[in-house]
Amino acid sequence: MSTVARLSIEEYDRMIESGVFENRRIELIYGELRQMSPIGVPHEYAVDELNEWSIQNAPLDRVRVRIQHSVGLAELSSVPQPDVAWVARLDYTRYRPTSADVLLLIEVSDSSLAYDRGKKARLYATVGITDYWIVNIRDRCIEVRRQPVGKSYEDIRIYNIGETVSPLHFPSLALPVGTVFGA
Repeated sequence: MSTVARLSIEEYDRMIESGVFENRRIELIYGELRQMSPIGVPHEYAVDELNEWSIQNAPLDRVRVRIQHSVGLAELSSVPQPDVAWVARLDYTRYRPTSADVLLLIEVSDSSLAYDRGKKARLYATVGITDYWIVNIRDRCIEVRRQPVGKSYEDIRIYNIGETVSPLHFPSLALPVGTVFGA
């Protein structure tokens, strides 16, 4: 696939405001518009469970839980829309959270698994996202990526049903992996 043109975040935002993407799931990655995969039932269920767990457990005086909302990565001309993001509790009425604001970022993956492990992981590592989880629908596990160095993560661990996983910034919290898959 060749790139015809690259967009800036400002151009992307103007296109959003003018309604160009109405009824389409689009995100800006490395200056390129990318159509997002449709969301299936297991994906929806996992996002619902992550949302409920986040709201019930995140310290909401310090964390804002965002579901399928954008994060601005200006240094890479990217505006991804992760399924779940825990960001610092700030006023985001005039700008998107940046990588410096992200405390936990989660992508739920089924058909997008290779993309989330590849291009998305490189993107998030490059900007220093310290806690990136991939909820792997196919294999019913959570892949946790930490310690970003350059374009990759040094620490990758798999958590299976029967185990719990904790956010890096809030280690006293525990998500039972099975709840995300209805187990």
